[in-house]
Amino acid sequence: MDELNKKRFFLGALLVWGPWVPLMVGLGNALIGVSKEKAIGIGALAGGLTAQFVMWGIVAILISQVTAIVLLIRAFAPGSWARSLFSLLSICLSGLMVLLVVFFLWFFWFQMPHAS
Repeated sequence: MDELNKKRFFLGALLVWGPWVPLMVGLGNALIGVSKEKAIGIGALAGGLTAQFVMWGIVAILISQVTAIVLLIRAFAPGSWARSLFSLLSICLSGLMVLLVVFFLWFFWFQMPHAS
């Protein structure tokens, strides 16, 4: 295994999996808040996730996920099927994170009614 590919793989995997930990904590807190307040709808859930996205920074998440995708694509090794499979899973999760951020931006900028 090439040392440069190994570094790319580990850095890419760290960048992919890092933001998922606070996102899951934020989602758990949002669901607990929804349960306690008996709130319903995506607006109630999105309110709980807002604090997590603001904390991490939308730009930082997008940059880290795109960087992770590039690093993991470049780290594919023909002889290591397990690492390639993990890289593919990580690339898919990274793409999902980018889609979630884009949905978040779309929902709050274009779909939420703004106070006038």
